[in-house]
Amino acid sequence: MLKPLSVFIGLRYVRSRHSKGFSSFISASSTIGIAIGVMVLIVVLSAMNGFERALATHLLSIVPHAEVMAVNEPINKWPENVALIQQNPNVISAAPFIKTQGMMQKSAALKGVEIRGVDVDLEQQVSAISRYMIAGDWQNLTLENSVVIGAGIARKLSVKVGDTVQLLLPPATSNNQQASKNQQFPVPMTQQATIVGVFKFGGTIDDTQVFINLAKASELLGYQTGEVQGIRLKVADVFAAPQIVRDVAYNFDFYVYMLDWTRSHGHLFNDIQLVRLVMFIVLVLVIAVASFNIVSTLIMAVNEKKSDIAILKTMGAKSSTIMTSFMFQGLMNGIVGCALGASLGILISLNLTDIIRAIESTLSVEFLSSDVYFIDFLPTMLRQQDVINTVITALTMSLLATIYPAWRATKIEPAQVLGQA
Repeated sequence: MLKPLSVFIGLRYVRSRHSKGFSSFISASSTIGIAIGVMVLIVVLSAMNGFERALATHLLSIVPHAEVMAVNEPINKWPENVALIQQNPNVISAAPFIKTQGMMQKSAALKGVEIRGVDVDLEQQVSAISRYMIAGDWQNLTLENSVVIGAGIARKLSVKVGDTVQLLLPPATSNNQQASKNQQFPVPMTQQATIVGVFKFGGTIDDTQVFINLAKASELLGYQTGEVQGIRLKVADVFAAPQIVRDVAYNFDFYVYMLDWTRSHGHLFNDIQLVRLVMFIVLVLVIAVASFNIVSTLIMAVNEKKSDIAILKTMGAKSSTIMTSFMFQGLMNGIVGCALGASLGILISLNLTDIIRAIESTLSVEFLSSDVYFIDFLPTMLRQQDVINTVITALTMSLLATIYPAWRATKIEPAQVLGQA
């Protein structure tokens, strides 16, 4: 607890220090350094929070949260299994699928794709794909020999809604599987299809994903009625997906593979966490450097106030009072820096997306391309706890920086100082 006398002496020394040119410069530099460090750390943490939220709400609106897939035999009676899965309180919805790798051809152009057969209605309960349609209609996928493709595929093959393309499937997945085994160079199975929709989500999904309806996929890949390759899950907590899919799989009386988004796209989340950690360490070191400028400021103050300290000691002031006075004097730099940095950091964080967009518009540049990343804007989400942790860290460092100079002030001997005077 600060004593009133310590606060009074500390404030007087702060005012007198600001009247001296070089001391004032050193003091201001430490305050500004702390403010910049606090501001940048709050902004960076808000950006990382924004990327986490974008990962959870944007990318995982298309990428499956989790999947259970057949091991040896197809999953039978999928409507009953979907109903069983949905009884889990952590599962929002489930939908069947059949997928395979193949090629899509238009004239001489050829593109490798992942073909995914889905139930048109149930797929919309586990995926937001219909919201990203830029041409055509998702519901048209119920039409005979229809496909919905990504914008990257449409660009590669130079096709649009209404065009006819050819799907090339591996012969091992066709109904002629046994016959193909007797051929040294089996011919891939082909299927004519009409493009009924084009979606644009961003990233590699646009370049690889093709949707067909579940009935057509069953016909092409030799599945019987009620059989599917796997069931896709949409869960309430995406970060608990690994545990939820295990709980779901253990309720089956047959073996299934358990897959979740952390295996396919977990590296994105890990990268965000790594960048957060690295940036936190770097910026905390920046704050530490700025905070320890306080050491220089206080040592200069102690040297300038030797006679004052000697007089105070002669009048009976305790060492704890003198030490506290100088600690308070140095802590004021941290308090002012934190207040200024936190205010600017909060203001910038709340408007970071608009600020970056304005810079992009002014400079005619694009920092995040949707063709490479899964978003084309810099997201932000300010958390109160991040601000509190940053301010506490900066204040703690500022306080630690005051201990040694303040301790040196208590070691001044009045007899030596006043004798020299």
